[in-house]
Amino acid sequence: MSDEHEPVLLPGGGWRLWEQFALRGPGFPADGVLRLAPPALAEAADKFGPGAELTGPEWQAFARDLATAAVDTARHLQEIAAQPRFQAALAWQNPAVLRTGIAPFLRWTPGAESRSSMPRQREELVAHYWQRFCVKNDTIGFFGPVGWGRWDPAAPGAVAVNPGQGFLAAQEVYFSGWAIDALAKPLAEDRELMRWIPPRRVSFVHWAEGTVRVPGRPPQPIGAWELAVLERCDGTRSLPDIAAELDLDEAEVKRFVGQLVTRRWVQWRLEVPAATHPDRALRALLERVPDEAVRARALERLAVLERGRDAVRAAGTDATALTTAIGALEADFAALTDSEAQRAKGERTAPCRGLVYSDARRAATATAGTALLAHLEPLHLCLTAARWMTNRFADAVRARLRTAYDRLLTTGEPVNLAALWLHTLPSPHPDAGRLIDEIQAELRARWARILGLPPGVRRVRLTTAELAERVREEFDEPGDGWSLARYISPDVLVIAEDEAALARGDVELVLGEMHCALNTMGASLFVHQHPDRDELLAETTRDFPGPRLLPMLPKELPLKWSTRSRPSLDRPEDHYVALVDQTGDLHRPRTVMSADVAVEDRDGRLTAVLPDGTAYELLDAYANTLTQRVMDRFTLRPQGEHTPRITVDRVTVARETWELPVAEIDFADEKAEAARFVRARHWQRRHDLPRFVFVVSPTEPRPFYVDFDSPVYITILAKAARRLARKDPAARLKVSEMLPTPEQAWLTDDEGRRYTSELRFVAVDRTVTDAAEK
Repeated sequence: MSDEHEPVLLPGGGWRLWEQFALRGPGFPADGVLRLAPPALAEAADKFGPGAELTGPEWQAFARDLATAAVDTARHLQEIAAQPRFQAALAWQNPAVLRTGIAPFLRWTPGAESRSSMPRQREELVAHYWQRFCVKNDTIGFFGPVGWGRWDPAAPGAVAVNPGQGFLAAQEVYFSGWAIDALAKPLAEDRELMRWIPPRRVSFVHWAEGTVRVPGRPPQPIGAWELAVLERCDGTRSLPDIAAELDLDEAEVKRFVGQLVTRRWVQWRLEVPAATHPDRALRALLERVPDEAVRARALERLAVLERGRDAVRAAGTDATALTTAIGALEADFAALTDSEAQRAKGERTAPCRGLVYSDARRAATATAGTALLAHLEPLHLCLTAARWMTNRFADAVRARLRTAYDRLLTTGEPVNLAALWLHTLPSPHPDAGRLIDEIQAELRARWARILGLPPGVRRVRLTTAELAERVREEFDEPGDGWSLARYISPDVLVIAEDEAALARGDVELVLGEMHCALNTMGASLFVHQHPDRDELLAETTRDFPGPRLLPMLPKELPLKWSTRSRPSLDRPEDHYVALVDQTGDLHRPRTVMSADVAVEDRDGRLTAVLPDGTAYELLDAYANTLTQRVMDRFTLRPQGEHTPRITVDRVTVARETWELPVAEIDFADEKAEAARFVRARHWQRRHDLPRFVFVVSPTEPRPFYVDFDSPVYITILAKAARRLARKDPAARLKVSEMLPTPEQAWLTDDEGRRYTSELRFVAVDRTVTDAAEK
């Protein structure tokens, strides 16, 4: 993107959209799930109303028809399970399932008499994975490849698709960060290697006037030589380097470093900087070792894993070759590290449980035109309210940080970022959870006043014109948050009757998730699937013409944070600050320790002042922990057992949703398939649910698709309800209408197959960026 391009301005004012956007969609066509709904079976089931006796000849005939249809569905599920691409997708997701579930399922001969418990469980297993691969807009591997699009102000329609050639334009295999960290541990047992690995000061350790200061502890005296060594433990100087600079014997330097490590002021270990390619980061670290024999010995152990990764990449989507290559890599890893090659799933385990993972780029690309931009005008109402939410959270956290800062000032010592950070853990502040809960409740209350929803309605259609003034009164104010708060990343889904409707702009839109205070396209999994990272960096520079303060992040956080999700749009001019976790490359210029960052009151705002004098709003150091609290908190939906579909102009800003007591799902315990199917449809009609829904259960890891015309998906729903009822009989299932439906898919590949999809935009707050440019 060049600077002369006209900005893409969202109608309604206040927001600009990135020229680039992500085109998200699964790797298997949408109609794949429709074939699991036997033709005419739902219509036949509905002849048996809620009061009907499920007995007699008609019922017996229906039960036989359903049993026959179930056998046909089982055969179709076997066809799905036999597909090489399906098996390859499973090899990436859960390779053990291929052996324990898929292989015996394919050996089984479907029949009404042979559909015992175990074959049925395997049917459900295939159907469960199939719904994810067909209708979930996940972004992972070739079964959820990243697609790309851009705005074209000369295009008059809504969206145009160029299917490209083939299905994928590119595919890559990456190491999980934890796997390379595991290799570093046995490498560090080599004393000759560690001689060349630089020790580094702990980020929150500071010295002044012959004492070392650690937050929360009394100052500790330090000798002159020990201090001289500590000053040089910057993560870039090895023991021989420090010895040469100080004209000391290397053994003496090693003794001093050992003392500093014992006092927990220095860490001396082989640490791999966090990176999308952690293997390259480790290789760069090892290649700095001047001893050729030591260097070669370590690099060869890394090369073993690199060759294994290359074999996995070469396997492509051949499931047999892929599982063989992954197995060989895991065996090599276990031999090199004496540790498990798969991490057990659990609450303390982040994503990327395998040694390697794959991401891919879709061949299809999209162009968005003026008609789509015009229809997006209601989006600015939601963005304005989201900005209000981040402002309120920023204000609340600022107040708490100010209290902590004032308390630290009473010690008589200058306050540094390390001390403030450690005194406000868990970051950004111990009160943060309660604060965002209260702000979200106020957000809902304000939207309730704006929308004025009548009780009991199913559909609400409003206009931007009638809401705009109310939104301004409740929410409109300039952005005043942290650095990331200028970004909001909304997912927008497009509904069109056909390609002609797309071309002329005759479409309806659905707002999916709104990722607040976050540029989701800056994550590694997106950035490294873009054909030209420099284009994304140019977009970033438009938003931040000057340098930014980027806090170093932990390598992982449970459930959400991993190598794939790390921010990857940093620039040489940006500053990195190590807070508690030191996960960056200390050879990178503009990398500072939190103990070296002063916190000062400047013009009534707490400011982080770096050693070179560069100053940033203090909240920028807390940017990622602030964002983690708010990124999924935007809502305009009222709380209740039922909330209507809310549409503003052509944008559905809230799908119709139900929260239904699991105790009232009376079909869940029904053992007979025919009776379960009929009673599930009674339950569906009782609540007036649509045919296609997504269900969220507290006991399930992610939402799942249900088609009420499909017995197998009703069985999956019934089992989920039983699991939830056993855990919490008072719990509720959250059910949301699927919109668009599988039948409304418009994204095509070069063979004309259709896929569900969504467009992920990046909206930028102009009240911040324009003000900064003035």
